[in-house]
Amino acid sequence: MAAVGANLALGVPGIVPMWLIWYVLANGPLAEGGWTQREPTENDGMMLWLVIVVPVVAVFGLVWWFANDAVCRRTALAPCLYWTAGALLTLVPTAVLITNTYV
Repeated sequence: MAAVGANLALGVPGIVPMWLIWYVLANGPLAEGGWTQREPTENDGMMLWLVIVVPVVAVFGLVWWFANDAVCRRTALAPCLYWTAGALLTLVPTAVLITNTYV
């Protein structure tokens, strides 16, 4: 139960790195491939966004990894199952937020 709570709680601040990753992808490679349209006011270039995105995602990834590493040692689940479930549970708040924007 601690694993579920920890990963759901980490998913709330995890919305920020997920949004930043989507923003960079939507205005960069996905827009170049024609899958999305660029933000019309985005004219600062991608380097500025990478300077912001890389540290935020790295810090979140490290916090997520260390928190889950501590909890994983105390659970009875197999590590492969634990890490998969942990990653999916961390995405739940982002998925709920996306779903609520369309409902």
